[in-house]
Formats: sequence, C-alpha cells, structure tokens
Amino acid sequence: MVDLAIVGAGPAGLSAAIYALRAGLDFVLLEQDGYGGGQIATAHQVENYPGLGRISGEELAEALCAHVRALGVEPRFAPVTALRQTDGSWILEVEDGAPIQARAVIAATGAAPKTLGVPGEAALLGAGVSYCAHCDGAFHRGENVLVVGGGNTAVGDALYLSALCASVTLILRRDVFRAAKRQVEMLKAKENIVVRPNTRLVELLGQERLEAAVLDGPDGRETLPVGGAFLAVGTVPLSGWLQGLPMEMPDGYLPADEGGCTVLPGLFVAGDLRQKPLRQAITAAADGANAAVSAAQWLSQMP
Repeated sequence: MVDLAIVGAGPAGLSAAIYALRAGLDFVLLEQDGYGGGQIATAHQVENYPGLGRISGEELAEALCAHVRALGVEPRFAPVTALRQTDGSWILEVEDGAPIQARAVIAATGAAPKTLGVPGEAALLGAGVSYCAHCDGAFHRGENVLVVGGGNTAVGDALYLSALCASVTLILRRDVFRAAKRQVEMLKAKENIVVRPNTRLVELLGQERLEAAVLDGPDGRETLPVGGAFLAVGTVPLSGWLQGLPMEMPDGYLPADEGGCTVLPGLFVAGDLRQKPLRQAITAAADGANAAVSAAQWLSQMP
C-alpha cells in the first residue's frame, strides 16, 4: 500500500507529485494517456504562465513532465476505472493490472471541453480554433473573431475578446441567453460585438490557419471571414471513475476547499476537476501543491 495515489499527470497532478516528493511520501502518479502534461499540451501558445514568456502548450507540458522526471518520478500510464473506499484506505481499479491500494488519493484528471463536432474543428484546433479565450485571445489582437455559446463562459469570453479584437461575432443557437442578466447587458453595450441568434456554426475553413466560418442562420448559409473561433459550449469533467462515491458532484465536478479537501476523508481534488471559477494551467498547478500539502498533513495525523 502506498501513502498517496495521484490520478492525472497534467499541471495539477505533476505539481502534486513535486510536493508529495518534498513531503517524503510514498506515492504513485497515474495518467490515462501515453504522455502526460494535460490539456495545456493542445494550446497553440501560452503567454500567461509566469516566468516563461511565450511558449507553446506542448513545450510547457513537456517542461512540466521533464521537471518531475528529473526528480525521479515516472508516471505510470494506467487509466483508473474506479475508486472505492475500504477500512482506512482506498482501492483504485486500473485497466492494465492489479488494483492499487492507497491511504489517500488526489483526483486530478481534469476536464475536457465539449466539442461541436463540425468539420474543420479538430484539424484547426490550436491554429485559430480554441476552447479558451483567456488562454489564446491575445494571439488574435485586431482580428475579427467568433464565439459560440450563450452561457456565462461564452458571454464572458466575448466581453474579454472585445477589448482585444476588431470585432466579435457571438453565435447563439437559440434566441435567448443562459448567461447572467448583468453580463448580457454589458455585452449589448459593446459596439464591436455582434450577436447572431438562431444561428449554427456548421463548418470551419482554412488550410494551415483558420480563415472563415460557415454559419447557418435565419437568412440561410453564409461564410464569415474570421481569424479565431472560440467554442464555449461547456466542459466535461473527467470524473467517471469517481461515480458511486457517497458525495455530491454538481455537474460532475468535485466541491472542495482551497486545500483541495473534499467531504470524504483522504480524498483530495486538484485542477480542472475541482469546482471553481477559473480553470487555467497556473491555477491547476497551485491546486496540486495545496492538495499534496493537505494530503501530507492529513496522513501525518493518521495512525
């Protein structure tokens, strides 16, 4: 049995591993894919991670993984399929071998953006297509861009981008917003934001970079030249392996305090899987550090 199992090797899990090592814990770091680094690896460029300036998401992910490996920590690439409690410990079911028993667990599997599945979306991801305006908006200064969605995230993205871009076209599938009234009022006051209700994005065009979006609206189809398309239709927390635990998980996210402590003793959460307002690489890394310190403190008090 190990002291701690860290599930997920993105910024949160990797940061947790560093702090678990510093605390002298016997731990295992598990990752479902074959490389680690988390969602940030798909970002075209990152310029809001302190101390690194402008760097590609892939380079940042590689740097995070290299840091942990240099300390002697090797992730085990084994998807965790289920987690259950036993008397004083946790059992993690993994796809490729025997179950792992741990005294404490840090859940850091993150969340994935919902996709629209339109032609061109996957091919142009990181080349004009993004799921994070705060991550990639600065790369589209002075351009005409598109935002898809009608909730708080989409409206917030449109407001944020309006300060950077020449124009923002916000696509609404229906004719009503799901965002807060105050946000919608702010949106309508912006002269360079155009709202297109009852409109669907049906295709994204471009070779090496995004060049245009094909829209289907009340007046039929049209091709709108844009340099960026920000798809804000929600995220999907990767929490399926936690189903069945005796705790509430609103929309699949785990509520926890700033130390990552959940309502279940010995279960901690860090990164995008945690219920919180801002999901970025830097907040995930901070979560990982907090969760590992909390886990170490909790373990020190156990018999």
